[in-house]
Amino acid sequence: MDLSSSQSSDPLVSQSIDPREINLFRQTADQWWDEQGPYRFLHAMNPARMTWLVGCMVTYFALDPQAQKPLQGLRVLDVGCGGGLLSEPLARLGAQVTGIDATAENIQVAQEHALGQGLDIEFLYTSVEALGESGRTFDAVVAMEIIEHVPDVKAFVAACTHMLIPQGMIALSTLNRTLPSYLLAIVAAEYLLGWVPKGTHTWQRFIRPRELKSILKAQGLQPEEGTGFSYSPLQGDWKAAQSCAVNYALAAYRQKKGTQHRFGETSS
Repeated sequence: MDLSSSQSSDPLVSQSIDPREINLFRQTADQWWDEQGPYRFLHAMNPARMTWLVGCMVTYFALDPQAQKPLQGLRVLDVGCGGGLLSEPLARLGAQVTGIDATAENIQVAQEHALGQGLDIEFLYTSVEALGESGRTFDAVVAMEIIEHVPDVKAFVAACTHMLIPQGMIALSTLNRTLPSYLLAIVAAEYLLGWVPKGTHTWQRFIRPRELKSILKAQGLQPEEGTGFSYSPLQGDWKAAQSCAVNYALAAYRQKKGTQHRFGETSS
């Protein structure tokens, strides 16, 4: 796992990257694996989002959910991987994971932690656009809790879709642009409770499910209805929920769900 990227272009020159956001993440890069630190909500959310994500993959690719490693051989791109909080559990379930991030410090942390866990994960300091130029393709592209930090969502989704195999899928989770999301994710989490650093989120960049579905459809993908996630302050964990008023996730597919799909193929 080499910190250097194989792409020749500067990964920071990208429509999907905001230098201000990179600076914010750089300041907390060494705290990704601190379960009581600024990413504690992602740690708490991981079980719920992994259950949803693995369920989507197993169903779409007709995998065995009872297998010890149900994602065995599935090539997954984790976009905006941070310190590897999602990359690692995906790899433990058998997926061949490539994690990319535009913050070099995040990649360094992800590499060191994965090595310490004995996991073989490819981490690259690059952008989704730069990686796409290399011709790499994946069975599934995952971008969880990243879209709300992207200045051009249409370009970002197009770049992600470009790297899907003809029968691939994309999975996204983000924040809805609603009054509840503003009150909870910004006013409460950033300013009242200090759960995340101030300035972490920009409400205007939150995206409504129907807007995200429209962007996915424009790329020839078929999005599902999606699912919401709700946080229980008493139990300190997240659960899947019907309401998408704050956090939600969407999966979209190159072909209609329920048909036979094969992974590991390329577009050539």
